Amino acid sequence: MVWLTVVIVVVLLVAVVGAMSFMLYRRATSNWPHPPYRTPSVSPNPAQWDDKGLYIAWIGHSTLLIRMDGVNILTDPVFSERVGVHIPFVTIGPRRHVAPALSIEDCPKVQLVLLSHAHMDHVDLPSLRHVIHEDTEVVTAKKTSRLVRRFKPQNVYELVPGETIDLACGVTVTASRVKHWGSRFPWNRDQGYQGYVIRRNQWSVFFAGDTAMTEDVAQVAQFAPQVTCMPIGAYAPETFQGAHCTPEQAWEMFLATKAEHLIPIHHDTFVLSREPLDEPLNRLLRAAADRRHQIALTKHGETFVLKE
Repeated sequence: MVWLTVVIVVVLLVAVVGAMSFMLYRRATSNWPHPPYRTPSVSPNPAQWDDKGLYIAWIGHSTLLIRMDGVNILTDPVFSERVGVHIPFVTIGPRRHVAPALSIEDCPKVQLVLLSHAHMDHVDLPSLRHVIHEDTEVVTAKKTSRLVRRFKPQNVYELVPGETIDLACGVTVTASRVKHWGSRFPWNRDQGYQGYVIRRNQWSVFFAGDTAMTEDVAQVAQFAPQVTCMPIGAYAPETFQGAHCTPEQAWEMFLATKAEHLIPIHHDTFVLSREPLDEPLNRLLRAAADRRHQIALTKHGETFVLKE
């Protein structure tokens, strides 16, 4: 039958395109690190967290589970084993080499999801399908809300840098300017990118998402964050530094925000660049020198806590 022939041809085309794309990807990353897979030695236990205070757990990459006085927040949720372009039976893109420190099944129900930009390693649709519920509030960048509306949350908000929104969950979110790019695909030229200042009661946290070195983060200091979450990986080769800061630049930007504590993110989870996997954190610790005690969550699964 004609329809069967069409189906067979489509399946074969998808298989050929998938195989070619995979081979091209492997060739392009042949001189990047190829680490063995591992599981974090510690895991957060949000069931034991209080409803008063600030809790932040590093799940991996740019995914943080935050509890601010009882409100659960996820940043750039990525729990999948591989991120990238999804075609039937395969995902073409980097595979994580460290398991999520908390399984998606053990993740508590979240009231707020923050998406910094639409790149595959920050907006992972299979993960969002699990963590977004009807009453979840979602804050995302310009021209990216369509990616999450398919999961039918009642409240999705697109912000641009400088805008602030007071959410029903009791959290105030301000979009902040960073230096990066936002296109999910080459033709998505108008998709935005940003960091967020997250505030509830006396707590204030700056989540930078992804950024190269920029003086714009100094504007965050006006919100008096106790914690700044800054990316430190994916800077090699040097041409990558137009979109990703070095660890030394991350430390410099952290100081500009006037926060007391720095949580490094966007490293040692996916291989996205050439630098050795342990290099970003080691360079950050050297940059901090005698202030390295201000760096929190150096291992997957650790939890940082502040109380009144």
